[in-house]
Amino acid sequence: MRPAARISAAMEILAKVEDKTSNIDHFLATYFRQRRYAGSKDRHEIRERVYRIVRNRFKLEWWIEEVLEEKQTSRLLILSDIAFFQVLDLLELDKLFDGSKNQPETLNENEKKIYQILAGEEILNSGMPRHVRCECPDWILRKLEPVFMDELERCMGALNEEAPLDLRINSMKKTTREQSQKLLRKFGIETEKTQYSPIGLRVRTRKRIDQIPPFRNGLLEIQDEGAQITAMLVDAQPGMQVADFCSGAGGKTLAIGAHMENKGRVLALDTSSARLDKAAPRIKRAGLDNVERRQISDEFDPKLKRLAKKFDRVLVDAPCSGIGTWRRDPDTRRRFNQADLEKMVQLQQSILTSAARLVAPKGRLIYVTCSLIPDENEEQVLNLLKKRDDFSAVSIQDIWSKMSPEMANWDGIVDGHMMRLTPHQYGTDGFFISILERSS
Repeated sequence: MRPAARISAAMEILAKVEDKTSNIDHFLATYFRQRRYAGSKDRHEIRERVYRIVRNRFKLEWWIEEVLEEKQTSRLLILSDIAFFQVLDLLELDKLFDGSKNQPETLNENEKKIYQILAGEEILNSGMPRHVRCECPDWILRKLEPVFMDELERCMGALNEEAPLDLRINSMKKTTREQSQKLLRKFGIETEKTQYSPIGLRVRTRKRIDQIPPFRNGLLEIQDEGAQITAMLVDAQPGMQVADFCSGAGGKTLAIGAHMENKGRVLALDTSSARLDKAAPRIKRAGLDNVERRQISDEFDPKLKRLAKKFDRVLVDAPCSGIGTWRRDPDTRRRFNQADLEKMVQLQQSILTSAARLVAPKGRLIYVTCSLIPDENEEQVLNLLKKRDDFSAVSIQDIWSKMSPEMANWDGIVDGHMMRLTPHQYGTDGFFISILERSS
């Protein structure tokens, strides 16, 4: 593809993705799968431009709408991206917008004027509102201010960076991080040990992982370091009965099953058969026999009554706003609104109430979100504790000390019984974790 054709493709993607609610990465994968003629360099450059625009969307729209008083379009977003990040002269720009086949239409005089105003300017401007600088909806920023205070802009900046690629070693395969590093090196993949998870590796340079033998053979699984920590804190021991109440495609289910050394039972529950089906080959690849998948209609499914008080551990990785995963899905921030949050909070309350019924006496309920909003985190835990006097908070400090003695006083632990992970502090996705124990 010629450079102008790549510009045209990026413009088409931005226009189409406006009407989509799916993950932008999934949309791009489908887009390129339907256009086999696009080579690896083409895909890389188109993807880079689209993601750069998505990550700077609030700022670009501020320039277009507030400063230039123009209506935002995918064409103007592309033009402003070139102005801020490439700074081409008008002759070079005309070559990209020459109107020939598979290339953008020629620029009109107003567009050229817009480009000249923006070209060479710094994208950050002192006149921008704080939420625009932070690439965050104003209403979300207000909810996060009491949580992060002076650290807020650092936190938002880190959430807008590209996420690293983390791997979890499969302890079922009797391998170590050192052995895995050596093996990956044979395939040209250099890694470093994750700082907090004792079973994680971070890939130094982006490369395909899913086609190499160590991955296909189940030695490694792609999983963010924060998710690894979450699975460890379930503290599932061999022989236990464990329920993963919102298992999805099974990332944490796999880690829990491995921690249990394939002994006992892990019941993966989810309302989506498609997500549960995705977990099946992963379970097989990991060599796990102690995982059972079961679809439920919703959190009120009658089948759940028969599971009451049966489980030593119940993990609730609740559906949420997903703020902690903005690094991976940056377009989510524009699609999630206050009405969505209200519905999500109600759903979380309902799920948490239902999941609590499954916990056996002296068993634990582990509540997790990838959100940083108190409404979805601390307030949900406190709400359950008010309704259920047979549950009490467990010290995450004590549990984590057993897992990682050298980090017993890690400052990621908030108020003893809660943990908050953020990319600007720990390099992980954003997570909230709280552990409650049922009385005897």
